[in-house]
Amino acid sequence: PPAHSRSDWIGPPDKHSNLRPVVFYVPPEESALERRLREARQEAQASNQRFWARHNRAFRQEKEEFIYSRLKAKGLEMRDESGQKATLNAEEMADFYKDFLSKNFKKHLQYNRDWYKRNFRITFLMGQVALVRALRWLRRRKKNVEQ
Repeated sequence: PPAHSRSDWIGPPDKHSNLRPVVFYVPPEESALERRLREARQEAQASNQRFWARHNRAFRQEKEEFIYSRLKAKGLEMRDESGQKATLNAEEMADFYKDFLSKNFKKHLQYNRDWYKRNFRITFLMGQVALVRALRWLRRRKKNVEQ
């Protein structure tokens, strides 16, 4: 982002995780509390990036292996006569999706727990930052009224 920017910048989706990366704005006079909030947001983003990149990589690999094994069992190749990639029908793919979700249920459950913990912490810090800013604004306003 340009030096004069005063907001977070969101990039295009990552090719591995499909998440949009965020470059967080750092105010010149960032307080310790604001820094904790920004760092919590950055850690949440990094954690989500790691999880979804791993998850999507495993999904793609297992999906390819599933398709290959099903096509092989039918005596078919990965590509048809015209060179097009061979596919399975929706019912066959539903078997894969169901198995994949069942097999990864505990990972998803743990990810959701961690996600809620991180977001609760971020929300709590956001509330603290908002309160501090409101009190600072009220003090300035009171000071200006007295002058």
